[in-house]
Amino acid sequence: MTPKAIDERWMRLALTLGQRGLGQVWPNPAVGCVIVKNNRVVGRGWTQPSGRPHAEVHALAQAGAAAHGATAYVTLEPCAHHGKSGPCANALVDAGITRVVSAVTDPDPRVSGKGHAILREAGVSVTEGVLETEACADHAGFFLKTNANRPLVTLKLASSLDGRIAAQTGDSRWITGAEARRSVHLMRARHDAILVGRNTVVTDDPDLSVRDMGLADRPPVRVVLDSNLRTPKDTRLVQTAGEVPLWLCHLGDSPDTNRILGNGVEGLACMADPNGRLDILDVLAQLVNKGITRLMVEGGGQVAASFLQAGCVDRIALYSAGVAIGSEGLPNLAHMGISALKDAPRFDRMAVSAIGPDVLTHWKRRV
Repeated sequence: MTPKAIDERWMRLALTLGQRGLGQVWPNPAVGCVIVKNNRVVGRGWTQPSGRPHAEVHALAQAGAAAHGATAYVTLEPCAHHGKSGPCANALVDAGITRVVSAVTDPDPRVSGKGHAILREAGVSVTEGVLETEACADHAGFFLKTNANRPLVTLKLASSLDGRIAAQTGDSRWITGAEARRSVHLMRARHDAILVGRNTVVTDDPDLSVRDMGLADRPPVRVVLDSNLRTPKDTRLVQTAGEVPLWLCHLGDSPDTNRILGNGVEGLACMADPNGRLDILDVLAQLVNKGITRLMVEGGGQVAASFLQAGCVDRIALYSAGVAIGSEGLPNLAHMGISALKDAPRFDRMAVSAIGPDVLTHWKRRV
């Protein structure tokens, strides 16, 4: 193998390890690290739940003395600032690492370029940009949080062949099969928070849990768009808020006449848009302020359309079922006011896969 191929081989392993932290480490990035010596892995690590320890520290602890003279493959530039722990760049130097291969520079101004500089000043050889595109995809939520003051937004849609999410009566259980529903739970587990509208809460009474994934110790935060704080107290989301956090995004001047806040239910005051509804961009800013980097939107047609109109849907996960409902059914997207195709948001297909009897298509926003 060429030196480039060898670096890419180990970086792919580091990326796979880092993905274990998706949805579990916010507000930190989900980083992976592999320490290699004499073409053998002597340490592996990934950012641990709640963000500590960092991937490099985790890998160095496993490597022990074998880290001396080894190469560390890291999916993000090692940190250079003092937080709850010391800089990872210094930890790598102190452990005797002689070469660091990183996938991408950290955009956080406390780190950007400084981690690589610490390593080079200590005589450590640094190679940057290995599998950078793949790493940017994994760290997209953290990068958007840092650069755009909003999380990565994944819109999940599940509809019939003709784009309907329910019959005209509202009956929607179940359009997709059991395999597709299970894959949704895995998708939820890889996001920091799940968002729906109040109408979905009233109609479907979901619990938005992650079942059968072995991640009951750190489920995603549940978020509801509830302009006037009218979510019923007897819904499953409210009843379980003491176990899993529930955040209600409401208009800033909405009084809590329902007395729903407290006991695990937290209100996030947000600004109104020109139509008097919740401003989606401000909702996202409030979620970022709470540390959210990856948001999964599962609301109905109105919520989905609102996020698309705001221009902040980064990815779409579209489940298509082999059932036809007809025009009288409820569409997966509400009115968007688009009169010309040139004004419609565009997405590029990333992947298509069969999930039981259904089809899952992943799309990413065209830039």
